Amino acid sequence: MLEKLLDPQLTLKSLLNLTDIAPDDIIFIRHTFGSPEFPSPEYVTEETLFQYTRSQAVASKKFPQNPPRYWFVFLAETGGQCRLYTVYENHGEILEERTESHRYFDLHQSSVFAGLRQRLLIEWTKDFVNWSKMGKYADKLKVLEIAPRGVKEFPGYDNLLLNYSELQKVVSEDPIYVKWRAALGAVQGIYLIIDTINGQQYVGKADGNERILGRWRAYAGDGHGGNVAMRELKLSDSEYAQRYQFSLLRVFGPQTPQVEVDRAESHYKQALLSRKFGLNRN
Repeated sequence: MLEKLLDPQLTLKSLLNLTDIAPDDIIFIRHTFGSPEFPSPEYVTEETLFQYTRSQAVASKKFPQNPPRYWFVFLAETGGQCRLYTVYENHGEILEERTESHRYFDLHQSSVFAGLRQRLLIEWTKDFVNWSKMGKYADKLKVLEIAPRGVKEFPGYDNLLLNYSELQKVVSEDPIYVKWRAALGAVQGIYLIIDTINGQQYVGKADGNERILGRWRAYAGDGHGGNVAMRELKLSDSEYAQRYQFSLLRVFGPQTPQVEVDRAESHYKQALLSRKFGLNRN
């Protein structure tokens, strides 16, 4: 039913109006990646997110001293987008657990929006620089997507292995790969492309704001991603890219220094001899 409501003007307030929860009873929380607790989406579990969320700094100016009943927890994706992970019901602070620096809250999973968890994608606007916002701002949060049920689970960075046709599906707007795009859009990394016919290898990096998702979209679009050797092969055979297999050698959080990513790329080029025998030209 909720999918039928989706239109360019739909906001989170529109969905909340279908419930009996007052805006004053809601807080929206947006967790980003790159911290020690959550270097990338792969490290998020029900337990780690619960423990991270229930702990709040005593001196925080971005979180209310008396937080409301319902905590809507979102995880950041690319750009200003974020996806609903869960909703907690706050039963109050557990005073005996308080330390000099942190407060701990008695949170319980709520049935509110249970059917929209990991399906609801919103835009956390640039005006929302804080990681938490009260429910009264729901009309400022645009609904971008309500993914269909049955989306494919991301297999993990270490298990990712894609042929070219699969790559094109993953980086497209196909809703069943929404979790894959979220994971690939959250990390920098070193990737490997192999010609499955002759075994030639190409080691590449995705850094900065481009990240793995952005870099791989370039390959999916033109078959060479700007690489000199791969462009030449594409000119000789327009279907050459169909021979490629994509995988990840190493991933980094979004805050990893550029020099560390560059160092890893150079190491893998040397280790795999991709300059001497492969498709790397530098």
